[in-house]
Amino acid sequence: MKQISFTDQFGTAHNFETSPQRIISLVPSQTELLSDLGLEARIVGITKFCVHPYHLKSTKTSVGGTKKVNYRKIKALQPDIIICNKEENTLEMVERLREICPVWITDIKTIEDNFQMITDFGQLFNARTEARKWNDKLAFALSDFKKCIAAIPVKKVAYFIWKNPYMVAGSDNFINELLKLNHFKNIYDTKGRYPEVAIENIVEEGDPDFVLLSSEPFPFKKEDGYEISNYTDNAQMIIVDGEMFSWYGSRLLKAFDYFKMLHQKMG
Repeated sequence: MKQISFTDQFGTAHNFETSPQRIISLVPSQTELLSDLGLEARIVGITKFCVHPYHLKSTKTSVGGTKKVNYRKIKALQPDIIICNKEENTLEMVERLREICPVWITDIKTIEDNFQMITDFGQLFNARTEARKWNDKLAFALSDFKKCIAAIPVKKVAYFIWKNPYMVAGSDNFINELLKLNHFKNIYDTKGRYPEVAIENIVEEGDPDFVLLSSEPFPFKKEDGYEISNYTDNAQMIIVDGEMFSWYGSRLLKAFDYFKMLHQKMG
């Protein structure tokens, strides 16, 4: 039987005789995308962090988290393919999973990468029409959003993702890509991907106009903003929905509407 070859965003070639039917997804945003592409029936395993769509938590088998999984459970599900991500999952984990079945790795740093992932899933899972629809919707929403904020001046921001130690989004990642799209200048974009920072140095390191405190992976609260604000000049503290800045895939469509509301809030 003739095999079909596909190459993932990690550069790994995969050969399949038929479209993979039993999917395990170890990336929450990609689980949501697979569902939105009409592939929910093929998903057999997810992580405990795969919360969209919510009902999957009760209809699919949880195999662990994004960094630690139950390999025995995964093997028992007899997957045809496991979906991972270069940033979300560890190389050690991926190598062990490859002993079970092919592992498809995505690598999303830009919006173009996001479009490519959707196209790849459409081809891989024989869902080309749905993938094209989603890419068309996203392309239209992206164009519309760019028009909406065309006249909005650039603001300096710091985007916090963790506390104890304080960590922020730096450069070369999807969060920073969306910050740039929003006309936000990330004051930490020269310090690596997710650097640790000392909040007492925040003024000399860039003096942001706004400090964005993400709801995930660390659930920042207003009290955390008060603590950071003690070290800024006049930065405004804003709790932001981390899913909108860090989840790729179909979530991006909702993110554009969220960003419009955020800019109204920022004034």
